Amino acid sequence: MKTQKIMRSLFGAMFALMLTTSVANAQSKDIVDLAVGADNLKTLVAAVKAGGLVETLKGDGPFTVFAPTDEAFAALPKGTLEMLLKPENKDKLVAILTYHVVAGKVMSTDLSNGQKAATVNGEKITVSIGNGGVKISGAKVIAADVKAKNGVVHIIDKVILPPNM
Repeated sequence: MKTQKIMRSLFGAMFALMLTTSVANAQSKDIVDLAVGADNLKTLVAAVKAGGLVETLKGDGPFTVFAPTDEAFAALPKGTLEMLLKPENKDKLVAILTYHVVAGKVMSTDLSNGQKAATVNGEKITVSIGNGGVKISGAKVIAADVKAKNGVVHIIDKVILPPNM
């Protein structure tokens, strides 16, 4: 019994150290580098590159990015992502990507139910807080407050589209 307690304490300490190290590493990276290093944001990285937004999101910021996962992009209607990644559709892609970005550093504790926030593309997103958790224009926040050196990333479960699309 005593051995189990010691093992649990040791495991807890190791986990806390790993988490602290992970957060420290995230904070030393900009938003783009953070996304590049994430296993579930590869499609977002490809879209940011295709949209020509890499340098912007590597800039000083601060920015708040609501980052859709690879699964979120895969859930788009068949052919949508491929169509958006074509050079002739860059304006549509940029409009969608910039709808996921708010100027400034907005932590989860700064959000309130019904809050509207202006995105970089000029449209507003709506925050909903309830029993289902926090949602941004209908997309559930599945990981919040991932700090980067030029802002913060909140990972969401779907791609949100501007109202004019």
